[in-house]
Amino acid sequence: MSQKLHIVGGGMAGSEAAWQAAQAGIEVVIHEMRPETGTFAHRTEKLGEMVCSNSFRSDDDEQNAVGLLHWEMRTAGGLIMAMADAHRLPAGGALAVDRDAFAAAVTKSLLEHPKISVERSEIASLPGDGHWIVATGPLTSDALGHAIRSETGTEALAFFDAIAPIVYADSVDMSTAWFQSRYDKGETAEERTAYLNCPMDRAEYEAFIDGLLAADKTEFHEGETAGYFDGCLPIEVMAERGRETLRHGPMKPVGLTNLHAPDVKPHAVVQLRRDNALGTLYNIVGFQTKMKYGAQADVFRMIPGLGQARFARLGGIHRNTFLNAPSLLDAQLRLKSRPHIRFAGQITGVEGYVESAAMGLLAGRLAAAELQGRRLPSVPPTTATGALLTHITGGAEAKTFQPMNVNFGLFPPVEGLKVGRRGRRDRYRAYTDRAKTDWAAWLRHG
Repeated sequence: MSQKLHIVGGGMAGSEAAWQAAQAGIEVVIHEMRPETGTFAHRTEKLGEMVCSNSFRSDDDEQNAVGLLHWEMRTAGGLIMAMADAHRLPAGGALAVDRDAFAAAVTKSLLEHPKISVERSEIASLPGDGHWIVATGPLTSDALGHAIRSETGTEALAFFDAIAPIVYADSVDMSTAWFQSRYDKGETAEERTAYLNCPMDRAEYEAFIDGLLAADKTEFHEGETAGYFDGCLPIEVMAERGRETLRHGPMKPVGLTNLHAPDVKPHAVVQLRRDNALGTLYNIVGFQTKMKYGAQADVFRMIPGLGQARFARLGGIHRNTFLNAPSLLDAQLRLKSRPHIRFAGQITGVEGYVESAAMGLLAGRLAAAELQGRRLPSVPPTTATGALLTHITGGAEAKTFQPMNVNFGLFPPVEGLKVGRRGRRDRYRAYTDRAKTDWAAWLRHG
């Protein structure tokens, strides 16, 4: 039996799993089907390509669960976080990156590692022996998806995911739009240009909602029953839930002052976040969409400041698949029916770049230990990584299992915690302090 570790998929989870195992001294082969076989969402053959947002969300490791997950991955020598930090863009309290430079750096790091090789071919079936991690993400190929469904005896669960459009910065009308981070976060000139803002008065907002609701949209095949992940809803779906929904969501006007009319409070604001280091590309924040391409251009050009917008990429929607992990995976992320195969990333039912990479980090370490005849101690459920692992491998109810972002609701309560006047801030700080102590101890003993 081969002592190499084979990883299917070179996205966030697969890249991180390969790095962790190789750093532990294991020979790794990454099987990436691109560019031989493409997907709806990918544009390049790079490893670690970001296909949706360019943001890893909040980087606050004291008050935010995903920020804590950033900290845990950095502490574990994670490749994804190291490359994100190296190619960081100003984004207030969020960790946003130059997506092309980030993917290029991830690819370079993996290709130059002496323990890692990459094979550009599709794996269409589940292997019968060896040591494998399947990290194909939500865009698993049809052939491999069919093999997984045949093995598990169930229909793969699925949901729809959407992508937001990207605009060329020089096509934005700066006599209408202005640079400002919400609540003026950021002190440097670069940080102050992290976000572009396009204001709407009430009439413009109402017309925009009418345009959204009337636009031609992608229709799904008859019998398609997959739902949407609530953390990435298309804007049309939000608008259908009520005309004010967007104004209290991605288009909320709070924390912003119109540079061109400081005494006039906008009824709504569309924000665009810098998407590359040059500042030539901006993505429309929260504007995932299922509108057809022609309709998108017409509707988005209704936004003040975007009347002549040129799009580097229009939005889109695709079907994501994931396992019913609580019933199929053990606490080591192994497929119960074939324990020589681990799963990692979004296919396990975690949602988000960081969560996917974290499960890759864990799968890589667990596989490396197994190959070396070691067994790692259980990951403490008090950590962000452990809370996610516990949720997907038994903490969640299998019958109602849906994709999940990391959040403090997954953490066990802190025993004996006395919350002061700051309430939630004290509680979250207690969670993060405990998590950091327990994660550091786990790394020392692992």
